[in-house]
Amino acid sequence: MNRHERIPPRPATEAEVRYLDGDFRVLRPGSHVRCAVTGQAIPLDELRYWSAERQEAYASPEIALQRLEELKLLPKL
Repeated sequence: MNRHERIPPRPATEAEVRYLDGDFRVLRPGSHVRCAVTGQAIPLDELRYWSAERQEAYASPEIALQRLEELKLLPKL
């Protein structure tokens, strides 16, 4: 391969992740995980919100809250 040839980009692959309390462990390498609510791809380096109990990732805190509301897991005020 000479310097003018381009290397074709590798396809983005979904990682397999084990969500822990305050951390996560990558079981199968990949570039992203999927939001459990929206299906949106979340790059691993941007993953901040998940449920260790349900083993689900969320794209934002608003989506995580939406999921808790759907499951009726929020306390009544």
